[in-house]
Amino acid sequence: MSTTRSRFHPQHSRHVKERVVQFILFLSALSAIAITVAVVTILVVESMGFFRQVSIWDFLTDTQWTPLFAEPRYGILPLVTATLVVTSIGLLVAVPLGTLAALYLGEFAPHKVREVCKPALEMLSGVPSVVYGYFALLLVTPVLALIIPGLSGFNMLSAGLVIGVSIVPFVSSMSEDAMRAVPMDIREGSYAMGATRLQTAWYVVFPAALSGIVAAYILAMSVALGQTMIVAIAAGQQANFTLDPTQPAATLTAYIAQVSLGDVAHGTIEYQSIFAVGLVLLLMTLVLNILGHYLRRRYREVY
Repeated sequence: MSTTRSRFHPQHSRHVKERVVQFILFLSALSAIAITVAVVTILVVESMGFFRQVSIWDFLTDTQWTPLFAEPRYGILPLVTATLVVTSIGLLVAVPLGTLAALYLGEFAPHKVREVCKPALEMLSGVPSVVYGYFALLLVTPVLALIIPGLSGFNMLSAGLVIGVSIVPFVSSMSEDAMRAVPMDIREGSYAMGATRLQTAWYVVFPAALSGIVAAYILAMSVALGQTMIVAIAAGQQANFTLDPTQPAATLTAYIAQVSLGDVAHGTIEYQSIFAVGLVLLLMTLVLNILGHYLRRRYREVY
């Protein structure tokens, strides 16, 4: 009897440990879902108080956003427009630079060069956003003022350019990982057909890794949408309905940061407006994630 127990005891103990580990992993996954649900619930509940006093139609169509003025207006279009302009400028910088950097590191750079350049490039993502903000305000804007006479001290152009620099590591790192995941047999087949190294990288490897590269672009766009301190410092906090990147403007995140400083009383419509703005930002990010999921499935290659 004792021999039988000693024989099965280790298996029983191992089974218990596996169940405990599975339970911990389940709690970890459940906590992520619970946090997401809690965030969405808070945004929706607080936004409902805002929309009881502000018409959704006016919120979506009005071109003035002055909730802190004596005669408040609650049109979200200026904030959305500024956010999209700054994000677009950032992507115009990050997508070409990040993609070319990924092509070089993944297909052309020697091993020693790659081991040095890739960590150095990824260090850009570790720079605090407030540092980027003052870099844009104190260096990029004066340089741009030499090229563009009459440029405002606060403008969306400098903020967008610096945001582009800050998200280059997201594009380059994820794109390079996607390219390196392409099997070597595909490259060798291209070389056997007489293609050069550049032709193989651009016409064979890049399309084969397109699903991962698109995911990198979507992630970079989401990060750019959520940038706060860069736009708050360099682009200003004046809600301005314009597509001119040389003008100052406030983005969605900049307004949230402005009101969240504590000068607005809790429970007021001005306070509730930050949750409405946050809900809009959440919906924009959700649309990007759905689009990214569709594009990944559309262009995914199975090897």
